[in-house]
Amino acid sequence: MERMTDKLRRTVLFLTAVLTLCSSTVLASCSKMDTPVDRDSVTPIGGAVAEIVARDTLLVGTTGDYRPLSFREADGAYWGFGIEVAREIARCLGVKTAFVPTSWPTLTADVTAVPPTFDLAIGGITITDARKETMLMSEGYLANGKTILCRASDAGRYKSLADINRPEVRVMVNPGGLNEKFANGNLPQATIVVHQKNEEIPVLVAEGLADVMITEITEAPYYVQNDSRLAAPLLSEPFTHGEIGVLMRKGQEDLLEMVNGVIRRMKTDGTLRRLHEKYGLVYAYED
Repeated sequence: MERMTDKLRRTVLFLTAVLTLCSSTVLASCSKMDTPVDRDSVTPIGGAVAEIVARDTLLVGTTGDYRPLSFREADGAYWGFGIEVAREIARCLGVKTAFVPTSWPTLTADVTAVPPTFDLAIGGITITDARKETMLMSEGYLANGKTILCRASDAGRYKSLADINRPEVRVMVNPGGLNEKFANGNLPQATIVVHQKNEEIPVLVAEGLADVMITEITEAPYYVQNDSRLAAPLLSEPFTHGEIGVLMRKGQEDLLEMVNGVIRRMKTDGTLRRLHEKYGLVYAYED
C-alpha cells in the first residue's frame, strides 16, 4: 500500500510539474523543476509536453541546409539561429535536444507523420496560412522576405523582379519549398533551374552556373559576408514580408503554448535581439 501511495504521489508531482512548466510564470524564467521527478516510475497521461519531459529529449526536425538558421556540418554537428532557439526551448523543458534530418520536399509529411517523426520543426520555416490550415505554427521569432543573391559583378543588373523575369536569366532554387513556389509563380519568363542542395546554390551562382538565387533576407547576408563574389542588391527591398516560426502537427496545442511562451520571453529579455546580432540579422521586434 505504501509503494502505491508513493507512486501515486510521484505521478501527481510529475503532472503538476509539467502543467506548471507550461505556465507563463515558469516560462518567464525557464528554470528547471526544483524537485527532480523519478521518471522511471511514472507514466505520463497525454499531452505533447508530458511525453517530451518523460522522454527527456526534444526531437527537433530541421533541414540542416540553411545558413545561418540551420546547418549540419560534415561531422553531424548542427549550428544556427534556429538551432539555438530549439535548444532554448529544450532548456526550458529541462530536457536534452536531438536533431532529426528532414527536407523541404518532405517537411509537411514528416511533421504530420504517424507515428511522429519529431516533436517540432525549426529553421527557416515561413509562417503561412496554408501551413496553418493543416499544422500548427508558433509566433514569429525572425522577420523574413524573399530576395535574391547574384554575382557581385551583376549587382547593378537586377533592380526589380522584371529585371529577373527574362529567359536569359537562370534562376536557381531548391526543390519543394517556398523559394521554388515563389520563382514559379512570379518569374514565368525566367529559366528556372532546380538544384537539390540549397547550401550549394550560392557557390554555383558565384561560379556562373546560375545567375540568380531566390532566397530570404535571413540567408542572403551570410553568403554576401562570406563570399566577396556574391551580392544581394535588393536586400533592403524584399519582394515579400513575413516571419519565420516553429512548425508542429495539430493536436500539440500544449507544446504550441509552451513554445510561444519561450519566444515571447526571448523577445522581452533580450535573448532574441542578441541572437540577431550574433548572426548579423536585422531585429524587427520591440523588447
